[in-house]
Amino acid sequence: MRIEWGELVALTPRDVTPYAAALAAAYNDPKNSVLLGNTQAMSLADVVEHYATLPYPFVLLAHGELAGDADLRGVSGGAAEFAFLIAAPSAQGKGLGTRFATMIHAAAFRTLGLERVYASVIPDNTASLRVFEKLGYIADDTLAYGDPGDIVLRLDRDAFVEPPGITIQP
Repeated sequence: MRIEWGELVALTPRDVTPYAAALAAAYNDPKNSVLLGNTQAMSLADVVEHYATLPYPFVLLAHGELAGDADLRGVSGGAAEFAFLIAAPSAQGKGLGTRFATMIHAAAFRTLGLERVYASVIPDNTASLRVFEKLGYIADDTLAYGDPGDIVLRLDRDAFVEPPGITIQP
């Protein structure tokens, strides 16, 4: 799948290997690992293995350069869980996460036909909480998503407002 919105592209890579080193560095960055809840460093092989387990993984490109990644996981019964990361801490907090999250949600609802998307966030990840608030997420008591202590949120298809200009190629 390929999703485009202006200079931003989210694509499902046939082979994540060309991006694995940059993704491992992003996952292992001390600021990111705390927000992601990572307890162990990820190697290139770990990244490739992780991507192989995801039903809908995406690499996020801005101006042709890797900007982060996202995925939809646990897809079942018209619902899925969404996770994302803007790789460089210096690029975080500037609206890029909101734009990429909007793109993935457009595909989730329009192309995959999902009815609801969940997100689980550690309470200290205020930037992600702001992204989810902007998209229209609300609190949810569902225990099927996240880890103990996470804030679980949901977004229903009817509450999502897709902006114009997003193109999706299956």
